[in-house]
Amino acid sequence: MLISENATYLTEMKEGKLHTQDGIFNFDDIAKIKFGEKIKTHLNREFLIAKPNINDILWKKCNRLPQIITPKDSSLILAYTGISQGSFVIDVGTGSGFLAIFLANYIKPGRVVTYEKDKKILKVATENVRLSGLSKFIKIKYKDATKGIAERDADLVTVDIQNPERVIRHAYKSLKIGGFLCIYSPTIEEVMAAAKSIRKLDFSYTNTVENIVREWQTERTTRPKTMGLLHTGFITFARKVK
Repeated sequence: MLISENATYLTEMKEGKLHTQDGIFNFDDIAKIKFGEKIKTHLNREFLIAKPNINDILWKKCNRLPQIITPKDSSLILAYTGISQGSFVIDVGTGSGFLAIFLANYIKPGRVVTYEKDKKILKVATENVRLSGLSKFIKIKYKDATKGIAERDADLVTVDIQNPERVIRHAYKSLKIGGFLCIYSPTIEEVMAAAKSIRKLDFSYTNTVENIVREWQTERTTRPKTMGLLHTGFITFARKVK
């Protein structure tokens, strides 16, 4: 990954040249440099060579469909559920695969099994998983999870589909005692429908949150920025107790 104060570039260069608005990078020059060292373009603009992390890969390399679960919400899922390395996660509604990739990177050598029923979406997710380098930790299943989930003893089941209440009973059967259900809902109506279904089963510690992040500017004056990543969705957590 190439980083400067004003720009970043993520590339898999193996030969030739990389043309950017900051100038041209030659692969022969990059190949001689280690992580942490610097390189200049033909316009004499300096960049640092760094190893990309999971967020760099998601935002710079993967293809994004219209709606994703953002890293701020994915991180909240980790914080509330306490899953860790070696955990087993079932992800219902693969979408672009961003959540599955984010979680797999965190819990490896654990694994994520993710369900998707749309072939077109599945194609995008499969390529994103390949690009992430986490294929050995993620299994994508072309199946409608509302008709059943085969896996058992999951530490966490995440749900990001329309009418999530249709999969809650299947998610309950898949969870181990003490495992968490996590439902991502764009509307409060979906939250209400899911909560009603949750109350019919042996779940406890149920709560719904929204994760609002507001950035502040510190140049010239200190004040909240007028734009920010505010409401993205509601996240409902419940824990299996029986």
